[in-house]
Amino acid sequence: MKTSDFSFELPENLIAQFPPESRGQSRLMTLDRVTGKRTHRMTEELPEILRAGEFLGKDGRLPLLVFNNTKVRKARLIGEGEETGAKVEFLLLERFKDGTWKTLVHRAKRRRPGSRYVFFDNSGAQIARAKIILAINEFRILEFENPITDEWLEKYGHVPLPPYIKREDAPQDANRYQTIYAKETGSSAAPTAGLHFTQEILERLASNGIESVFITLHVGLGTFLPVRSENIEDHPMHSESFNIDENTARKINEAKEAGRKIVAVGTTSVRTLESAWSDGKIIPGEGSTAIFIYPGCKFKVVDALFTNFHTPESTLLMLVSAFAGRELILESYAEAVREGYRFFSYGDAMLIY
Repeated sequence: MKTSDFSFELPENLIAQFPPESRGQSRLMTLDRVTGKRTHRMTEELPEILRAGEFLGKDGRLPLLVFNNTKVRKARLIGEGEETGAKVEFLLLERFKDGTWKTLVHRAKRRRPGSRYVFFDNSGAQIARAKIILAINEFRILEFENPITDEWLEKYGHVPLPPYIKREDAPQDANRYQTIYAKETGSSAAPTAGLHFTQEILERLASNGIESVFITLHVGLGTFLPVRSENIEDHPMHSESFNIDENTARKINEAKEAGRKIVAVGTTSVRTLESAWSDGKIIPGEGSTAIFIYPGCKFKVVDALFTNFHTPESTLLMLVSAFAGRELILESYAEAVREGYRFFSYGDAMLIY
């Protein structure tokens, strides 16, 4: 298949630049992937929607929700070239055992090994110095003079808002570009489907008898790197780390055995579940995945998907197209455009079943 097969027209004004006034107040399109029926609801209605017949499993059993509890680092640093004084933006992706960082950097071809950078706080005081020690394709390995910990990044880093949000990060983003159940630090981007959930929604899910479990996948390039190849099969997926504890694996396996439906909250939950499935069950433990899900792939675990509206020609759009069919997804996106839905990270949501 061609990457261009997953293109669609999107007015720029529908790309959400800010989160909704409060969580749970986004619109929700439901999509029956068998009949093609669509409805227009609100995300706060999800606890009631999931009690409907479409989501009931064998003997009327209620579904099981699977959330990704990764926590976003303030992984964006803005430095200055020590020799040029030019501003340079780094996205810190992964910390190695020796303290160096794998990064993405703006205009990477200009950032050669040996280049040095300085970083300042809001008052103009120098807080760090670093040197590029290695170039690997689009990545740069950055060595800092002082240890760069998650605590340091929380104090000095910026929220890594995606490039289609055309503004600097604001104080509210530190809270709103993070799920309320975020626990395990390690992501360079938010699992954005989870941004819609409030504590009240989680409590209503539980009171309605709908059980939730949490897995971890740290969001990195495997999720958000653009597809640059003409044929989607030629796109190289980058590896992302995940973890599923034994109790969570047991609950998912018991739900599958009992004929309950598995509802994945977000594409990262889908990728984790489908990667961890082996010999008819979820295998617990730590792992990594470079799984690329596109039309033609078969789903072994997930029965329904709660997700945002994704960017054109992205691996995420290809994943939901694999789940519901490319034509049906593109028809649904066209309807979302006509109805004025908000798109991407801070936008509205879909529930596909």
